[in-house]
This record gives sequence, structure tokens and C-alpha cells, in this order.
Amino acid sequence: MPSFGNRSLRTEPRRSAPSLIRDRSWPKLLPALVVIVPLFAAAFILAVIQSLGYFPLIGLRSFNVDAYRSLLGHGEFWQSLLVSTWIAVMAALLSTVLGIAMALGIRKIWRRSGRLAFLSQLNLPIPHVIGALAMVHLLGQSGLIARLGHATGIIEAASEFPAVVYDPFSVGILAEFVWKDAPFIAIVALGVLGTVGESYESVAASLGASSWQRLHHVTLPLLVPAVAPASVIVFAFAFGSFEVPLLLGQSFPSALPVLAYRLHTNVDLGVRPEAMALAVVMSLVVMAATLLYLALVRRLLRREKM
Repeated sequence: MPSFGNRSLRTEPRRSAPSLIRDRSWPKLLPALVVIVPLFAAAFILAVIQSLGYFPLIGLRSFNVDAYRSLLGHGEFWQSLLVSTWIAVMAALLSTVLGIAMALGIRKIWRRSGRLAFLSQLNLPIPHVIGALAMVHLLGQSGLIARLGHATGIIEAASEFPAVVYDPFSVGILAEFVWKDAPFIAIVALGVLGTVGESYESVAASLGASSWQRLHHVTLPLLVPAVAPASVIVFAFAFGSFEVPLLLGQSFPSALPVLAYRLHTNVDLGVRPEAMALAVVMSLVVMAATLLYLALVRRLLRREKM
């Protein structure tokens, strides 16, 4: 339990925060789950069957793991896995940090009006593919920023603008994901902040806690249970996103979804089991990362509670 000076903060944030994870409102999701779960399960089972070599359409009727051997033994797969992991982790991390900062800033600057919160959410209905095209025209070496730099004399030619689209560090991809997903995280954080109010922070301040201590020991523990699942959603979406890496990423090594699409659309149907094996591997990676992430969050909450 944190102490400020010679006094301890003996309030309820530590007990109330984990209760957000144990929310009993999950039955409200049943109408959506009844539709989503069977569709996902059917598609996943079909992908597993085809990845194991059973594809009667082209005469493959025996089960084997040749597709997995071929996939895991190919260097491009591991390079693409590294690219997708980098994109997903950084997109989730940056979106979470920026989203929490946006929520705290909105609450502090605009306490009595929802206009700023409304303006910060205007990009949420915009599809990712539109955002990706906007990033091409904004951040490309022939884009708006490069042209403005050339027009103002900052750079001698538009081509001198740093390559942040189709680059090996996926800067353009990350910019699009953060632009789109940080407001999503901010909405979740604002919901928690609006629910719990400022009473816990006020108690901490009355006990002599500094702004940083209130943020670290009170505000963030309250936000983590709600923000963590939202950041997992960002991670999963960024890892499996196809259109954004296709439009903003380099051609080689490409992200895993782009590689899977190329294998799936190959005119040689003999590589279809390999494409399905890649889809299965991507699904398992996202599931494992999600379970690990949530386990770490729960462990962190238990440690903070002590």
C-alpha cells in the first residue's frame, strides 16, 4: 500500500479496480457471441483441416503437417512474423499511452463540457483503409507535408522528405494505427474516470501525494483493468490487419496478413494448405499473446493490491 510522507492511503482503489475485470455484465454479450463464435469456430476448423493437407478439390485427401514444415522452414515467414509483432506491440503501446494521456488531458482541460471529447472521437467512424490512404497522401515523399516543406524552403526537393511510408520501421503503419486507435483507448479511459470520479485522487492529495504519486498509485491502477482489454483489442487488430500494411508497408518482408493473402490468392492451389497453416499460426499467436497479456495485467493488479 503506497504511503505519502508518514501516512498511508487507505482507500478503496485497490479493491475496486480488480472488480472491473470480474464484471458480471458478460451475459449482455450473448446475442453477439451467438453469431460471432460459431462463424469463427467454423472458419478456424476449416482452416485447420485444409492446413493439415485435406483439400479434396485438388486431390489432397490425406492428413499431414507438410504445410507447417514448409511454412516454419521458410525465412520469409519469420521475417514477416517479426514485422507483424513489431507493428502490433508498438501500435498497442503507443495507442495506450497516448489514449490515457488524451483522457487525462480532456478531463483536466475540459471538465464541464464534452465538446473536446467529441472532437477527439471524430475519426473513429473512419475506416482504416481511408486512414491508410490519407497517410499516403500526407506522409509520402510526394505527399502534403513534403510539398509544404519544399514550398517553404525547408527541403530543396520533395524527395528529400524522410521515407516514413513503405519504410522498414513501419512508421506510416504505426502512425495510422495510433491516429485511429488512441481515441478508442481514450474513450475507455474517460468512461472509467467519469465513473470513479476524483474522490480517490482527492484523498491521496489530502494525504500529501504529489501529482506523479496520484497518477502512479491511484489513477493508473483504476484505469488498467479497463484499458488493458482495450489495448489487447488494438494489438489483435494491428497484428491481423491486412489493408493498412498492404497500403503503407514495404513489399518485403511484408506483414503476415499480406503474406497470407498472397499465398491464398496464388494461382497454384497447391500452396493453399500453406496459406491456411499461416492463418492458423496467426490465430494461435494472437490467442497466446492475449492470454499472456491479461495474465500479466492480473498479476500486476494483485501486486498493486498488496
